[in-house]
Amino acid sequence: MIYLDNVAGTKPDARVVEKMLSFYTEHYGNPSAHFYPIGREAFEAMEAARGEVASFINAKAEEIVFTSCGTESNNLAVKGFLKNPKNSGKHVIISEIEHFSVDSTVTKLINDGYQITKLKVDDSGLVNPDDLKNAIRKDTALVSIQHTNPEIGTIQYTDRLGAVCREAGVAFHVDAIAAAGFSELDVKSLNCDMLSIASQNFYGPRGAAALYIREGVKVSGLMDGGHQERGYRSGSENVPAIVGMGEAARIAKAEMGIWVPELVRLQKQLWDGLGGMFDFLHFTGNKDRRRPGHVSFWIEYIEGESLLMWLSLKGFACASGSACSSNILAEDEEDLAASYVLTAVGVPSDICAGSLGMSMSKYNTQDDIDNVLKVMPETVQRLCEMSPMYNRK
Repeated sequence: MIYLDNVAGTKPDARVVEKMLSFYTEHYGNPSAHFYPIGREAFEAMEAARGEVASFINAKAEEIVFTSCGTESNNLAVKGFLKNPKNSGKHVIISEIEHFSVDSTVTKLINDGYQITKLKVDDSGLVNPDDLKNAIRKDTALVSIQHTNPEIGTIQYTDRLGAVCREAGVAFHVDAIAAAGFSELDVKSLNCDMLSIASQNFYGPRGAAALYIREGVKVSGLMDGGHQERGYRSGSENVPAIVGMGEAARIAKAEMGIWVPELVRLQKQLWDGLGGMFDFLHFTGNKDRRRPGHVSFWIEYIEGESLLMWLSLKGFACASGSACSSNILAEDEEDLAASYVLTAVGVPSDICAGSLGMSMSKYNTQDDIDNVLKVMPETVQRLCEMSPMYNRK
């Protein structure tokens, strides 16, 4: 299997796994019980990991809150900030291509009296900072914008958006889950008040993520219980995963400069190779401002899932940007419509039945790209022959 769905999760680095193992078998104490050695060992390891994660994004250790996943980090940022009585305002701004964990969260806030503005993006997925400036109102409480879109790969001008928020005195949250390990993240230059990252996206384990909360920003916890994570996140910490996340952050900070240029090189080869094959293949996202190693496109007349399944049979793991197969069970037929991200960037729904995304990691090789370019012509041609839309063109 050639794995090209790294935006959904990367293979853990062997050094990360090795670092975690002893916290399952030897140092298994509860970090809240740090009055005796085995609990203190777990506590100290967790705090060391907190320091590594903080260093990774140029934050202070005390500004890092560990969570279980990126979705939880995003929910804590949005709901936790708005729930805190110190924060006023009933207006929230996001873009129209945010991840479900932000989009769905703010949509439900309407029931609590909030008003939501979803900023338009251009045909490459970029938010215009002037549009954000014009959308901010006196009652705007929070702006939440994704750093990197996982479906189309586009990297926002996050620093400029943050500067707009800072000037207006509005809190700014950045969903950087698809960016960590592939783009340099500096919470100070991004001008953000909160930032979400997840371990699994930069060669760490699942089960550990983090939310950066700038010192002085008021956020309320979403769960009642103990006072773990300084009251932001009650519940016993997943120490092995947190230790793994810390190690993954350390490695990424030290080695990103090695693997990112190679990912950019492979990305260009894949982009150029695919672009020369078919005149009915259309790339999505911004060609220059995109996640390293990420290529996304749609092909006229062909369903994204069909191409995804055929490539899977040939040994490739990719991602479809259209509705996932689980939506077959959905009650609302609109769930089977084209991706909202594709719609937002102007992809015509009448001829686009889904997109395909290929995202590489440091483990992908030149041979992987050569194999993709070898298999694609035959696969696409076969699907075109089966397509009634293609046969009517």
